[in-house]
This record gives sequence, C-alpha cells and structure tokens, in this order.
Amino acid sequence: MALREFPLAEGHGTADYLLYVDGKAAGIIEAKRQGATLTGVEVQSARYAQGLPQSLPAWRRPLPFVYESTGAETHFTSGLDPEPRARKVFAFHTAGTLADWLALGPGPAAARAANETPAAYELGTFLDRVRAIPPLVTEWGEHKLWPAEITAIRNLEKSLAANKPRALIQMATGSGKTFTAISFLYRLIKFAGARRVLFLVDRGNLGRQTRKEFDQYVSPINNYRFGEEYIVQHLTSNQLDKTARVCICTIQRMYSMLKGGELPEEADGKSTERVESLFKEPEPIDYNPAFPIETFDIIVTDEAHRSIYKLWRQVLEYFDAYLIGLAATPNKQTFGFFNQNLVMEYGHPQAVADGVNVNYDIYRIKTEVTEAGATVEAGYWLQVLDKPTRARRLKLATTQLDDDFEYAPEELDRSVQTPDQIRTIARTLRDRWQSDLFPQRQELPKTLVFAKDDNHAEAIVGILREEWGRGNEFAQKITYRTTGSKPEELIKAFRTSYYPRIAVTVDMIATGTDIKPVEIVVFMRSVKSRSFFEQMKGRGVRVIKDDDLRGVNPGEHVHKDQFVIVDCVGVCERDKTDSRPMDQKKSVPLDALLQAVSLGNVEPEVLSSVAVRLARLDAQLTDAERAKLVTEAGGQGLKELSRGIVQAPDSREDSSPQ
Repeated sequence: MALREFPLAEGHGTADYLLYVDGKAAGIIEAKRQGATLTGVEVQSARYAQGLPQSLPAWRRPLPFVYESTGAETHFTSGLDPEPRARKVFAFHTAGTLADWLALGPGPAAARAANETPAAYELGTFLDRVRAIPPLVTEWGEHKLWPAEITAIRNLEKSLAANKPRALIQMATGSGKTFTAISFLYRLIKFAGARRVLFLVDRGNLGRQTRKEFDQYVSPINNYRFGEEYIVQHLTSNQLDKTARVCICTIQRMYSMLKGGELPEEADGKSTERVESLFKEPEPIDYNPAFPIETFDIIVTDEAHRSIYKLWRQVLEYFDAYLIGLAATPNKQTFGFFNQNLVMEYGHPQAVADGVNVNYDIYRIKTEVTEAGATVEAGYWLQVLDKPTRARRLKLATTQLDDDFEYAPEELDRSVQTPDQIRTIARTLRDRWQSDLFPQRQELPKTLVFAKDDNHAEAIVGILREEWGRGNEFAQKITYRTTGSKPEELIKAFRTSYYPRIAVTVDMIATGTDIKPVEIVVFMRSVKSRSFFEQMKGRGVRVIKDDDLRGVNPGEHVHKDQFVIVDCVGVCERDKTDSRPMDQKKSVPLDALLQAVSLGNVEPEVLSSVAVRLARLDAQLTDAERAKLVTEAGGQGLKELSRGIVQAPDSREDSSPQ
C-alpha cells in the first residue's frame, strides 16, 4: 500500500508516498516533476526515510527502501545492501519482492559482527552473499577449468562484489565462453542466492545449443547435472516458467513478451539485425506487470556485440538485474555499453597458445569478375530472375541490351549473378584442395561456405554438386529458408555425420554455432564489419579430438591443428580486419626461428610463428613426452612456453624502461 502526502515526525517534513508492506512501513517515494534531476534529491528522501514516527510499526529504521521518481525516470536505493547506492530502475518493484527482500535477514557481514551461527551466512542480499562466496573449485572428476575460465570467473565475482552493474567477458571463439558462463551462474545461484537468470541469445539454434550445454554441466559440489539440481527452461513460447532458475531465450522473443505479443517459434531463428532494420525508430517498451522489473537477478547476453543496441537494448535495460556480456570480438559500442568494465580479455593468439583454438592459414582465389566486375556487350540477351517467385522468363522478362551493361564487383551475386565465376571457384577448390591444402587427406574436409544471400547459396550448391560429380547429400544449403529437414537437423548432420561435406549458408551459422570438424571456411561474400568477420572466421577455430574427427573424416593422418580460410573476395586483405595468421614464417623451419630468437630477433611475426609451432607440437605429444619435456625444460612445457611468448610483447609494452 502507498499512502500519499504522509506527515512524518517533527522536522522531517511530509513524504510524497509512504510504502507499507504487510502492515509495516518499508520505504518512501519522493516524486518530482518530469525533467528534474534526481541525484540531488537523495538527501531529502534519506531524511524522509529517517523520519517515521516512533508510534508506527516499521520493518527497520531508517526505512530500507527509497525511491526518487519523475515518472519518466526512477532511482532506487536499497538500505539492505552493505553500502547502499542509488541505481536507475525502469519502474517500481512489486510489493511481494520487497517483502521477500525484507525476509532475507542479516547478511554475512552482519552475521560475523554478531557472532551468529554459520547458518546465518545463507541469509542477506545477493550483494552480501556474493562477497562471501566460497573459493572456486577448478578440478573435479574428469573436469578441469582452463586458466582463462578460472580468471574470467574470479574477475567477474570481484566485479559483482564491488557492485558494478555491468561486466564484459571477452573470450576468443571456441575458448569456453558458454561453459564459463554456466560455471559462474551455477555458483551465483547456489551460493549467492540468485533467484532467476536470463540467458539471452540472438539465434534460435544458439538457444538449443546453450540448453544442451546446461544439461551436460556437472556440478563440482555434488556431481549432479545442472538440470537435475535446477530447472532450466528454453523458451520456445511466451510462457515463462516461474519455477525455472535459468531461462534461455532469444532477445527478440523477450522483446515480444514485454510488448505483450506472440512470437512464432520459427521467427526465433531470424537475424536480429534483419528484424531491427525494419524499424525506423525503436518501438518503446512500456511496463508490463506480467514481467516485473525484478523478474531476473542476472542477465547474460551472449554475443553481446550484436544484439544490445537500438531496438534490443531496451530488453536489457528493462530489468533490474546485473548485466554480463559475453563476446569474442567486442567493438567500441560494446565497451561503452558495459561501462568499460572488461573483466576478462582473452584473444585468439592466447587461445592458440593454450591449445583451446587452432590457428589458420589463408588461401586466396582470385577471378577477373570478382576483382573488376565485367561488361556484357550490347546485342546479348540477359536472363532475368524474379526473386519472389524465382521464375526465369525467357521471353517477356528477358531483356535484350541496346547498350553495353556494366556491373561492379560489389554488384556481383546480388543484383548480378555470374555462374562462370562461381564455377571457376568451385573447380579451383575441387582441383587444388588436396595438393595445396590437405595433401594427406583422401576426402574433402568439412567445408563451410558463406554466400551473399539465399539465391546465391542456391546457385553455389548446384554448381558444387555438378563440378564434384557428387549427389545431393554432398553439398547442402543451410539457411533460414531451408525446409524439409529443420536447419538444426542439417547442422547436426554437418557436425556429426559423413554428409554433407560442404554446407552453404548466409548468416545462420555464421556466429556462435559449434561445429568442431570444420577445417575449410570459404568466403564468397564480402564482410564490412570487423567483429562479424571475426565471428565468421571463428567457425573453424574449435579444437576436436582425433577420434571424433575420424568419425566424420575416416582415414589415416586425420588431425586438426589448423584450418584454412579460402578467400574468394579479398576479405582478409582489408585493413578493417585484424585477421592475420599467427604463422607468418611458414617457409622457415622451427630450428631456424628459434635460433633467430636466441640472437635477439623478437619481431612480432617471428614470435607468433614460434608460439603457434610450439602449440601445434604440444598437441601431438603424448602425456609421457610432455612430462619428460617439462623435466628437461626446467618446469615449463610447450604450452606454457607458447603462452609466455604470446604474452611477452604485451608485458614489454606495459613495463617501464629499464
């Protein structure tokens, strides 16, 4: 209940609203006209919180909950926190939530001061409890956290204990971002009292993949799987399970839920960028009582660089929750959104040195049409494709040229399609993959091709099958327009079965999707965004065990220690990308590189070449060989040496002159 214009004790004035919860005073609201700034009002509202008449019942004194609001902007301070600090909230919390918070009891700090029993350490606010969280378990059973995962979890918990509302974890693709997130979420639920977590993704297939990883996670405390201990809901409808501790949802579905609409399950797979582009102005979200602002304590947004701006940003800012971003390639906007609170930075070179990524090489295919465009001389006939119907008209819709028709490279495969250009690339890949890329393989490694759009992908698939002389199962299109088998079934087959050998996509599996056997990534489309390119490139970086790789690539000498980018459009040559293979000295033997370093050559391309060679060699050693090497090398293995070499230039830049 909120009582308006409530007179307080003498000298404390009149509260605009006095909040009662279960018959006891719990807080106040100080109302101001729209446009007023609220920070300067905090002294006034704090005085009101201390002025409740002694004759009235209260949960505690001073009143713990203080709001300042203009209606358009609201600030909230919880006196239950160790160091109360105002924060912006979208709306007011529900009375039931305030009652739940009041029932939590003293936090660990208060319990220690009062010499209370250890049971009291299970009470207190989230902030109380995260400051008393137990030490991290780094090894249990067959599981062991990688060094980067340990650092990320510990740094995040320090950030939360400092009450920082937003934090960003940057980890290279394939280096364990999702497993890291599940690990810290388990700890925050079990030990810090997080009631409910929202795990946001921006592709439906990423939601399914994330749910699978939650189901596979084994607790380091009691050996239960996550789903056996806590309910995990993957939202495929707009019905939120109030008993679920983790809700996995696309950001577009959560947006539709807050707007009070319905989102068909098939719409979950659509690109957030494509949906967002349909709005000239962001459609504002209003308060929805079905989803109070305190519905979630923590929000994790996966691939945070893509889905937190413009339209979708409102979803994150609606809830009164700690925001944790996961990104492999954050940009300046990402850093700004997360208040420049980067709690973990772990790039591709470090991941290669640690053996959790594989390095890559670049194979360039150039065609005259790709590089310079072309001219169709007057007097020739052009076949015109009607995109909505895909009808090819030979008479009425076919246009004979009166003047020469010129097209630029950027028009290729969008407004103009040249089958011979696609055929040239297909034949080059067919004829040269074994001799130039994988001479010890008998079958084409799993290959992922990025096309410009669905029509382009359609043409590529047909020409690949024809040029290889293989059947339909050899090359498959996996896009949002794929029907028959669901796209996730085709992705699963590409990941675990012999066929398809080649998957052609646009952007459906360009980011996030885990397909470890991929060893060739073909770019037949240009990419302007640096971060998007790095994500697409990352489809090939994941490590895979030899036995698992042989499951889809039978034969001898099957081992993944690198992947190859086949660049057909010059995307790796642009300055916008930071994509450079680590091994810049492929023609130089390792012993010559080591000798150069010993003589003082510490140029970046030399050091990175040595680091990636050592990481690759480490992956080929047996455990006994590693142990022997550690003994003979003074306590360091190849992995540690590789990691140190990668980190050395940064350490040199950070150190003061000696």
